[in-house]
Amino acid sequence: MANNPMQQFNVYKIGPEINIGGVDLSFTNASLFMVISAISIALFLYLGTKEKKIVPDKLQLLSEMLYGFVAKMISDTAGSKAKPYFPFIFSLFMFVLLCNMIGMLPYSFTVTSHIIVTLILALFIFIAVTVIGFIKHGFKYLSIFVPSGVPAILLPLITVIEIISYLSRPVSLSVRLFANMMAGHTMLKVFGGFVISLGILGGWLPLSFSVALTGLEILVAFLQAYVFAILTCIYLNDALNLHH
Repeated sequence: MANNPMQQFNVYKIGPEINIGGVDLSFTNASLFMVISAISIALFLYLGTKEKKIVPDKLQLLSEMLYGFVAKMISDTAGSKAKPYFPFIFSLFMFVLLCNMIGMLPYSFTVTSHIIVTLILALFIFIAVTVIGFIKHGFKYLSIFVPSGVPAILLPLITVIEIISYLSRPVSLSVRLFANMMAGHTMLKVFGGFVISLGILGGWLPLSFSVALTGLEILVAFLQAYVFAILTCIYLNDALNLHH
């Protein structure tokens, strides 16, 4: 169906098929929009920081605002020990934000609406944070699963719950972003289909909903990038400061 709201999430190959060792490494529309997002970030930051004017222009002001926003988020959430990880958190925030925002453009593709993309990002964060925790604290890092002040009789149960909670981090992190982006874009497509099928006279109500949903989706696109980044900071804080 041409009006199938799920059709916008189809992944298709661009160019020749590339198969190495039985693994399909072909370039797809998802790959294209990830490259576009990465290039857009690099170009935006280059143009926004190349002159460093005393009275900043709009690009410089926006880039400095985003820099300060992420720096404050890291400082408030993970403390001074997390400062060396600023480049990673900033890159992560900008990448998710640009993928979300570019996905709002007509005829584009929302990379973050696919669970495989968000899951790979979440797994990388989970593994990296776990490695950092063991590097900083050794096997003492395992004490994160044993909260202080818990009665001895409840300790086995609480420890199991803590382990399950820890291992579920990549799932919750990836599903939250994927589900929000997919649901929002599906709703936009559905209301857009109503506008077309009902015509000028009957389509004004779904059109007004579409306009309102578009504004809401732009807000959600920013909020989901923020949530993804701040949860990463919280996990990093656990690894660095061993709060339990």
